[in-house]
Amino acid sequence: MTDTPEPLLRARDLVKEFAIPGGGPLSRARRFRAVDDVSLEVRTGETLALVGESGSGKSTTARLIARLIDITSGSIEFAGREVHALTGRALHAYRSEVQVVFQDPYSSLNPRHSVERIVTAPLVYQRRRVPGGARAFTKELMERVGLDPDHSARFPSQFSGGQAQRIGIARALAVSPKLIIADEAVSALDVSVQAQVINLLRRLQDEEGFSYLFIAHDLAVVRQIATRVAVMNGGRIVETGDRDQVFEEPRDDYTKKLLSAIPRIRPEWDAARRRNERARRDRERQEAVES
Repeated sequence: MTDTPEPLLRARDLVKEFAIPGGGPLSRARRFRAVDDVSLEVRTGETLALVGESGSGKSTTARLIARLIDITSGSIEFAGREVHALTGRALHAYRSEVQVVFQDPYSSLNPRHSVERIVTAPLVYQRRRVPGGARAFTKELMERVGLDPDHSARFPSQFSGGQAQRIGIARALAVSPKLIIADEAVSALDVSVQAQVINLLRRLQDEEGFSYLFIAHDLAVVRQIATRVAVMNGGRIVETGDRDQVFEEPRDDYTKKLLSAIPRIRPEWDAARRRNERARRDRERQEAVES
């Protein structure tokens, strides 16, 4: 799954503490440890799913990696560089290589800006020229994510939730990132729209070869997209492994609890799904050998 022996992203012993104000002017602030000694790796071209219940620390971990918040201790290396040592142009370059797609597309898109302005904003921030002009560039990206290119002058409120999330994905693609952090990117969407967006994310990854850090609490969704899975509980990673190993032979009791919550409609349908999954993996292995 990787062209080089070194992972694209390596986080080691990450800790993030937040201050909790005391009850009075003389009382001391307490510290809450939201991320507690977390280590993970993301390889080139793969999807690492970071899963757990709400409050497990997975979104805080994602924000640390994206440098939206600072770490308390630990280290994050990206393509061999220490992320929290980056400043100036080097930090700008990192923020073009690592993009985030957020859970709520409407709150992450400026309602006063057109799609064209939203999609090209990262390029403006990076002081890059827009290839072929802003309008043509936006239309090309809109077409790639399954939106009508002629709607580039519209505003976020004129799109459905699934369409708005596609705008967020187009914005992330604009700077050709190496890693996209999808923070609960499909959890707010209807089930049918979820499937469409997941298929889109997989197709774009196949075309571009970038990696995903996919944050989710829904293991049924994770199984459709993940290469590997890391399970978080109480700010710690309790289990990491290949997708099939985690789903079929979980080691940690918390992982087993999460898996037991996945809805099972009919046993024969589940068996058919497993056969289809195995057939798909066999095809992928055969194609890899032939290529």
